[in-house]
Amino acid sequence: MTPYEAVIGKRDTRSFDERPIEDDVLLRILQAGRMAGSAKALEPVRFVVLRDRAQKERLATCGLATGHLPTAPVVVAIVLEPEMGVVGAPLTLFRGPFDAGRAAQNMMLTARGEGIASCPASMHHGEEAVRVLGLPDGYVVANCIAFGYPAGAEPGRPARPRKPLDEYVHWERW
Repeated sequence: MTPYEAVIGKRDTRSFDERPIEDDVLLRILQAGRMAGSAKALEPVRFVVLRDRAQKERLATCGLATGHLPTAPVVVAIVLEPEMGVVGAPLTLFRGPFDAGRAAQNMMLTARGEGIASCPASMHHGEEAVRVLGLPDGYVVANCIAFGYPAGAEPGRPARPRKPLDEYVHWERW
């Protein structure tokens, strides 16, 4: 599978079978996230890996569309450490989320190459997610991703209709 095929064919999956993800495969997925580029090489992204069902259930209460999290063999919380600017101003809102997105996409595409499905989920109750994960002061949860081998034929489903490319792309000016 080429990188382009991995991107075009990826579907968010919310239905997983119970098969665990092997440690070596999980470490490759995490390594792919770690290797994502980082603005100014600050590397503010950290991962909290959840395998315990009770802990995944607690985390699922922190989002609005997160019912699939407890059923996934692995959930990775993408965490941003506090960034401080040269004058002490927090920069997390400016650089960290972009780096978190890059790490998330690296992990999801690497998982796809391993035959593992994924689905990102937002933590709408961020302060509660921080508490559930036991994060240090100033750290925030950027996103969570459920990973697991797909149940049934879900990954083969057709893509939903997308807007045409010419609605996305503008050349030189809007």
